[in-house]
Amino acid sequence: MFYINFKIYMENSLIRDIQEICGKERVLSATEDLICYSFDATGLKALPDLVVFPDSTLQISQILKIANAKKIPVVPRGAGSGYVGGTVPIQRGIVLALAKMNKIIEIDEDNLLAVVQPGVINERLQQEVESRGLFYPPDPASMKIATIGGNVATCAGGPRAFKYGVTKDYVLGLQTVLPTGEIINIGVRTAKGVVGYDLTKLFVGSEGTLGVVAQITLKLLPKPESTRTVLSVFPNMNLATECVASIVRSRIIPATLEYMDRRAVECVKEYLGGGDIPEKTGAMLLIEVDGPETTVEREAKKIEDLCARGGAVKISSAVESRDREKLWAARRAISPSLRKISPTKINEDVTVPRTKIPEAIRMLERLEKKYSITIVNFGHAGDGNIHVNLMVDKADVDLMKRAHSALEEIFTEVLKMGGTISGEHGVGLSKSRFIEQEIGGPSMELQRRIKNAFDPNNIMNPGKIFWVYD
Repeated sequence: MFYINFKIYMENSLIRDIQEICGKERVLSATEDLICYSFDATGLKALPDLVVFPDSTLQISQILKIANAKKIPVVPRGAGSGYVGGTVPIQRGIVLALAKMNKIIEIDEDNLLAVVQPGVINERLQQEVESRGLFYPPDPASMKIATIGGNVATCAGGPRAFKYGVTKDYVLGLQTVLPTGEIINIGVRTAKGVVGYDLTKLFVGSEGTLGVVAQITLKLLPKPESTRTVLSVFPNMNLATECVASIVRSRIIPATLEYMDRRAVECVKEYLGGGDIPEKTGAMLLIEVDGPETTVEREAKKIEDLCARGGAVKISSAVESRDREKLWAARRAISPSLRKISPTKINEDVTVPRTKIPEAIRMLERLEKKYSITIVNFGHAGDGNIHVNLMVDKADVDLMKRAHSALEEIFTEVLKMGGTISGEHGVGLSKSRFIEQEIGGPSMELQRRIKNAFDPNNIMNPGKIFWVYD
């Protein structure tokens, strides 16, 4: 889909002003350059008028002052790996590409914190802190390309969220530039801090609609002493989800507790050339425990026993990094393997209470038959986060219509279960028309007033989250 929007015909003097701030080489206006910054992982597209690469907080401030005075839309952008159209410039204007702001400013080993710029890649930060015996847990699937700034914008999660939480649990403070160009420092560098409203948490997950995050202070943890990975194969999804419940009831909190349904397993098996996955596998659990070596050994053994008693037909376990990566290969192969089914997919990330996972899977299987559409499910069983993949072909109009009808029913059913329409992807464009269904009218109005208080001229990522009402 390509959004056709009004164009802001930038005055030459305005472009020159921005070039003076950042340098001519950091301001792109040629169509072939703009195309590269017109889309994200959804495939939704819209050309901006300019792409600008600031390299400091001051430059961001100066650009926003100009944009606010002229009422020009500004869309902050990291790697563009999001799944909800959050960085698609649907009202054109300026894409503020933050990739050049990629410095790890400080790693404080004594106070267990790091200070980084928004363009730092998640995996790079993880590798850097782990080389010092420290640990930054949030690990989205796109961590090899996703930026910390983008993670903050969407409050990204990942497989380790069950035990360790998501991005918001690690953001101590932010340096943020408001739409007016004012630079504010919010949050703390300490373990505690309760002075005033918690504006830091408000910015985390705000999807670039309140301001531009220019610097991030993150909490770190000591690196776990040991890690063990267990891969369990089950004949059906019911046994797998019952085993998840057994693990949680045993009071073991794994670092990761991932699952794959039958269709996901079939895709992975073909993609990996069969491997050691048994015939007629109905579901798989990938479980990882970490901590002190003796604790890890004890918990892994207990998990293996629970899986065996729960009906697992095959259990594999690994401690060494190379062997653990082999077990993770199946989980990491899911996304690329789905191309075997159809050329495109609608990737959603609903979340239900973990006890409702079996009910949610049955609901998804029912809707798959009702709408005659292939649905592949996998995700984070530990926290109830289900990645629902509706396999589609955008050239098939009837299939797309059925897919969107199925999606609406999925969201409705998930909310009835006490769940949420997004666990980690955010709202952006893709889910904005469903947001009031979850949070209600009064809460929606309050959030709109908050948005207006920060951004009265509505220049920050306009059309996202609240686009239905703009």
